[in-house]
Amino acid sequence: MRSPALLAIALLVLTVAPPAAASTSSQAATTKATATLAATTTQATASENPVPVPESNIPPAGRKLSADQVLAIAQALPKMRAVRAKYPGSYGGAYLKGPVRWQVSFFSKKGAKEIGQVIIADTSGRVLEQWTGFQIAWTMARGYPGAFGRHVNALYIWLPLCVLFLLPFIDPRRPFSLLHLDLLVLLSFSVSLAFFNHANIYASVPLTYPPLIYLLGRMLWLLRRRPRAGGHGAGTRAGRHGAGGPPIPPLRLLIPAPWLAFGVVFLLGFRIALNVIDSNVIDVGYAGVIGAKKVADGQALYGHWPSDNEHGDTYGPVTYESYVPFEQVFGWSGTWDDLPAAHAAAIVFDLLALWLMFMLGRRIRGPTLGIALAYAWVAYPFTLFALESNSNDTLVAVFILAALLFASSPPARGMFAALAGLSKFAPLALAPVLATHGLLDLPVRRRPRALGLFVLAFALTAAAVCIPALAHDSLRTIFQRTIEYQSNRGSPFSVWGLYGGLHDVQTAVQVAAVVLALALAVIPRRPDLVGLATACAAIVIATQLGVEHWFYLYIPWFFGLAMIALLGAHAGSPSTDADDATPGWTEQPGAPVPDGALGSARLRLPSAAWSSSG
Repeated sequence: MRSPALLAIALLVLTVAPPAAASTSSQAATTKATATLAATTTQATASENPVPVPESNIPPAGRKLSADQVLAIAQALPKMRAVRAKYPGSYGGAYLKGPVRWQVSFFSKKGAKEIGQVIIADTSGRVLEQWTGFQIAWTMARGYPGAFGRHVNALYIWLPLCVLFLLPFIDPRRPFSLLHLDLLVLLSFSVSLAFFNHANIYASVPLTYPPLIYLLGRMLWLLRRRPRAGGHGAGTRAGRHGAGGPPIPPLRLLIPAPWLAFGVVFLLGFRIALNVIDSNVIDVGYAGVIGAKKVADGQALYGHWPSDNEHGDTYGPVTYESYVPFEQVFGWSGTWDDLPAAHAAAIVFDLLALWLMFMLGRRIRGPTLGIALAYAWVAYPFTLFALESNSNDTLVAVFILAALLFASSPPARGMFAALAGLSKFAPLALAPVLATHGLLDLPVRRRPRALGLFVLAFALTAAAVCIPALAHDSLRTIFQRTIEYQSNRGSPFSVWGLYGGLHDVQTAVQVAAVVLALALAVIPRRPDLVGLATACAAIVIATQLGVEHWFYLYIPWFFGLAMIALLGAHAGSPSTDADDATPGWTEQPGAPVPDGALGSARLRLPSAAWSSSG
């Protein structure tokens, strides 16, 4: 058990991880089985749960190999001999694994720990899998093909998406543009994912930290306070210098915005079709449907979950409530089947995120930036990865982006901040910066009222969404099943859990994330939507750096924010020089865009079809 202080910090910095239904230790499954051999043969045929078989040289009914034979095969493997040498007194046991396979598990003395696992084909005696270390308990670390996202991991889908994502933002005139590097870093998570898909977590885990650290640094760099683009000297090269730094070149789109709009439509159709015909629902999406059924039926939301998703109740109540409309429309059979409700929810969450990206870009700088941001969302492979896994992580991005879209309204910011924080708890870290957004632009006498409206809306929303949970569960039960469970759960998907011995460093990183979240709420920074998105991206990334369990599904949490920061920084300082004019858009004077938009100049497409301004 960790200290109470760390549990308090966890309320602000904890990223709720996908439940471990698929990664439950096989030791627990094997020790619970007590049926006779005759009965267990039928049970193994109907289930992949391992069923113990006594040592014997006689094959069970319907099997070619005996328990003694599979034990001998496993014991002869060099990998198993090596791990058993580290644990004197270890022993093995044979188990039926489905209708055509065997599992041999080796345990340390007195069965305290499972130290090795081997999967053997019954018909041929061939060794199919052999695992040690974390990959025994964490089946998601075994690199099973298509376990997350099915064919989206195929190179013929992933690599073209990477090219499509990068292509419109390439500026041949500035090959060494920092934006090029930024986009390549966002794509560099693919290298880590490739190692993960090949079951090499000792390479995949550390490779996630360089891009996270780089992106955190970039967000903090972009947060330097800059003059508004609509003031004196706006559009001049002097006006594009920030705090004594170098000028920011205007954003140049290699592909005209109308073409990007068609690209958005095409890629959106591709994503939805792929989800319908070739996607799987991981335990995260399954948990959403189970929780929605409990909410709709008026049952206790926390505790007493199905054995195939025992810890699916580790999220905030908003996650499960968001699935209620889909469960009511599409129903649930009570088993982990195709789960059409989870598919529908994931598609709607993705559509909402796409719409919010467009609307934010339109609000900041006009429809062209909106199209560019929407295109970035549908072309980025990791947002498709989340969609094809039918996870609930895009929902987090939706609430955060919605808080930005309605940033001019303190009550709206408070409402969406509460919804984001009570879906998965890590976004609670954004509450301070969202609470103080725009306060410095208000007269002193109006600041307490704005802050009070935010806090009131946050509290009322939190109270409302917690009613279904608190009607049947105590606060202690909810805390134990969510925050406490996650804070005490080990995971090999971070450097903290993979290597061990880094507890003090991890604590320092978590505390630094809390300090950053509080500091960005009061330190002067860019006062516009781009500045708010940049600050939120920095906080989310800093939070993820310190969590015990990190996964690629968390990238969409900050991806939209980061793209708004990166593209908005360029679009926010348009050049009046003819040589720097961005293809596909022009600068026109007009009234300031509401909610802290960057300056009085609006970006419009020359086409009459896109003549409306943002």
